[in-house]
Amino acid sequence: MSKGLRMMFLIHALVSVVGGLLLLIIPGRVLLFFRWAPIDPILSRVLGAALLALAWSSFRGWQAEERRQVEIVIELEAVFTALASVGLLRHLLVAHWPLVVWLLSGVFLVFAVCWIAFLVRRR
Repeated sequence: MSKGLRMMFLIHALVSVVGGLLLLIIPGRVLLFFRWAPIDPILSRVLGAALLALAWSSFRGWQAEERRQVEIVIELEAVFTALASVGLLRHLLVAHWPLVVWLLSGVFLVFAVCWIAFLVRRR
């Protein structure tokens, strides 16, 4: 497996752990800090749990020795981040949202581009 893909798994795992823990444990404080309202604590915690699950799969991908062991994980990450980018973009284009939503959309877009690039390269 390439060093770039291994690094991508590690970066994604770290970002997902931080975001996932914050949303799982203290969603209200985190989202209010970023002026993101209204807040649904149940869905925020579910998203936190999903991000932690994705972090675990990225950590396992980082540990993998061969590319074929992580093909499905790369596909999952590419689809998730691409759909999240599209979903956020839809809201950004029709309403006024705080800067943090634009930043979050950018993070998802960068991850989507990277995952799709690794998916297409198939090395």
